[in-house]
Amino acid sequence: MNNTSLVNHPCIICCRPTSMWCSRCQNAWYCTPEHLQSDWPRHRRECVPINTQQAQYPNMIATPPPVQPELVSVSALLFMPHEERSRVITVQCQPQGTISQGICPTPLVQEYFTESVPNTIILTQGLNGEPLRFPLHIWYCPTSLQRGSPINRAIYRITNGHASKPWCGPVVVLKFNGSRRQGYADAGSNDLPALSAYFLAYK
Repeated sequence: MNNTSLVNHPCIICCRPTSMWCSRCQNAWYCTPEHLQSDWPRHRRECVPINTQQAQYPNMIATPPPVQPELVSVSALLFMPHEERSRVITVQCQPQGTISQGICPTPLVQEYFTESVPNTIILTQGLNGEPLRFPLHIWYCPTSLQRGSPINRAIYRITNGHASKPWCGPVVVLKFNGSRRQGYADAGSNDLPALSAYFLAYK
């Protein structure tokens, strides 16, 4: 390849003559790796990989790695056995697939469940059997529940001790952002009545 012809290509960002190109498609020219990095959100849509068996040239700029999906933060309710009241916490959720696929992200709640992997219940009905517009996703410790200890004092408090069977172990409650359950919205104290009704009815 003739090096003088390579230098005549303008950088996509600043138009300065350059002899470096994107290593993935070899069809976009940049004078610095930083310019490729800054243009990557746009360029990635048009960047078609060439045959990877071809020889590497010293003037190629390495293509940035694929962007990892960022964690999503939502508010959730935490009921700890040794605490008198529930509290609002921030839970990080790991996106699954793309937004257009409509797959609900995975909440990273394992730190609250030291005894076992948590199980989940999806609460779709509130007080008097009314359907919940935003279903609640209840994460709990099956080991504590089966053993019957420790009794969750925060849940005992919201049920005024009238539940026929006490709930045991930690509980984290997230709120879905709709009935299709494709993501989460912030949970808060306005979700306590539906939870209280559920824990009262638990047997």
